[in-house]
Amino acid sequence: MRESGNTPTKAKPSLTEGPITKTLILFSLPILLGNVLQTLNGSINAVWIGKYLGEGALAATSNANIIMFFLMSSIFGFAMAAVILIGQNLGAKKTQEAKKVVGTSTVFFFLLSIIVAAFGLLFSNTILTWMNTPPDVKDLAVTYTRIIFAGVPFMFGFNLIMAILRGSGDAKTPFYFLLLSAILDVILNPILIDGIGPFPKMGIAGSAVATFVAQLISFVLLIMYLYRKKYFLRITKEDIPLLRIDWLIIRTLIQKGVPMGLNMVVVSVSNLLLVHLVNSYGSESTAAFGIAMQISSYVQMPAMAIGGAVTSMAAQNIGAGKWDRVNRITWTGVGVNIVMTGLIVAALTMFNREVVSLFLPPEGKAIALGVHINNLTLWSFIIFGVFNVVAGVVRSAGSVVFPLLVAFIALLLVRIPLATVLSHKYGFDVIWWSFPVSFSVAVTLNLLYYRFGKWKEARMIPGKA
Repeated sequence: MRESGNTPTKAKPSLTEGPITKTLILFSLPILLGNVLQTLNGSINAVWIGKYLGEGALAATSNANIIMFFLMSSIFGFAMAAVILIGQNLGAKKTQEAKKVVGTSTVFFFLLSIIVAAFGLLFSNTILTWMNTPPDVKDLAVTYTRIIFAGVPFMFGFNLIMAILRGSGDAKTPFYFLLLSAILDVILNPILIDGIGPFPKMGIAGSAVATFVAQLISFVLLIMYLYRKKYFLRITKEDIPLLRIDWLIIRTLIQKGVPMGLNMVVVSVSNLLLVHLVNSYGSESTAAFGIAMQISSYVQMPAMAIGGAVTSMAAQNIGAGKWDRVNRITWTGVGVNIVMTGLIVAALTMFNREVVSLFLPPEGKAIALGVHINNLTLWSFIIFGVFNVVAGVVRSAGSVVFPLLVAFIALLLVRIPLATVLSHKYGFDVIWWSFPVSFSVAVTLNLLYYRFGKWKEARMIPGKA
C-alpha cells in the first residue's frame, strides 16, 4: 500500500467520524470479550492442572501467575502509551509519524522482552524463594515459571500488535487471534499434561508449554495475516529504517507508560492489603471475600473495555483537533458504562445467592457473608466505571500522572485506612463500605480535573501539538 509523505491510508473503522454510540459499543465489545476470554482461559487451565496434577501443582502455578501479572502490568503502560501516540498521529493524518511509533515500539518491546526473558530464566528460583513459595511446590513452580518466561517475547509482541491495532481503530482482529490462542491453550493443556496420544506426559511443564505454543502460533499467524492483508501500518521493505531507536519516542513511551503501569500496581497493592486485613477475621471471611472479588472482576470488565475504547477514540479525535467530539465521547462512554455495568449488577443482585453458591459449599457461613459483601459492593463498580472512562479520556491527551495520583489517594489513602481503622471500631461492614467511598472520592476528583484541570494542554511528546 503506497504512501507519499504524510498522506494517510485511512484506518477502518475511523474513530474521528460517524455515530459515537454505535462506534463506541462496536469498538468496546471485542475488548470486553477478549478480557472475558483470557479470564476463562486461566480458569479452565486451572481446572486441568487441578484435575490431573492436584493442589500442589495448582499452588505452584498460582505463584507463577502472580509474577506474570506484574510483568503484564509493567508493559500495560507502554502499550497504552503506544495506543495513544498512534491514535493521535492518525487523527492528525500523520500516518508516517504513526509508523515511526510502530518501528521504535517494535525495537523497544523486542529488547525489553529479551531482557525480561533472560532475567526470568536465570533468576526464577531466586524470585520464587523471595516470594516465600512453599518448599513442597518450589520445584514445580520453578519449572513452570521458566517456560513461561521463555515465551515472554511472544507475549510482549502480541500485546504490542494489539496496541497498534487498537490505536488505529481495529479491536476485532486482536480478539480473533486471542480466541485462537485461548482455544489452542485449552486443548493442548490436558494433552501435554497427561501425555494423550503420541504426545509425551510432561506434567506441569506441559501446561506451560501449551501456553507457550499457543502464544507462538497465534503471534506468528497474526503477523502473517496483517502482511497478507497489507495492513497500512505494517513495516515494509522501504520502512526498514524506521526499525530503530528514536529516543524522543522511547522517552515518551517510558514517561507516559510508567504512570499508567503503576496504576495497576496501586490497584494490586490495595487488594493485597485488603486481603491481609480480611484474613484477620478468619477463613470463612477470606473465602467469602475471595469469591466476591472473583465475581467483581467480571463486573469490572465492561468498564475496563469501555475505558480502553474511549482512550483510543479520544486519542484520534484529539489528534484531529475535534474537542467537541472528545467531550461527546466522554459522556457517551459514561452513559454506556452505566447501562452495561448496571445491567450486570442488577442481574447479579437478583441471583446473588445462586451465583455465590456456585463457588462455595452449602454448609458454613461463607455463602451468607459472600452475598452480604456483594450487596454492599457490587453497585459501587458503576461509580468505578465512570472514573475509569473519564480517566481514559484524560490519559488520551497525555495527562497520565493525575489519574495515577487519584488512584493512589482513593485506594491507598482513603480505602485502606478507612477499612483498617474504622472496621475495628464500627464493625466488619466498614471494609465493604470502603469500596463505594473510595470510588466516589476517585470519580469526584477526576470529574473536577476533567472540568477545571489543564489536561487539554498536555502533550504526549513535549513541544508537539
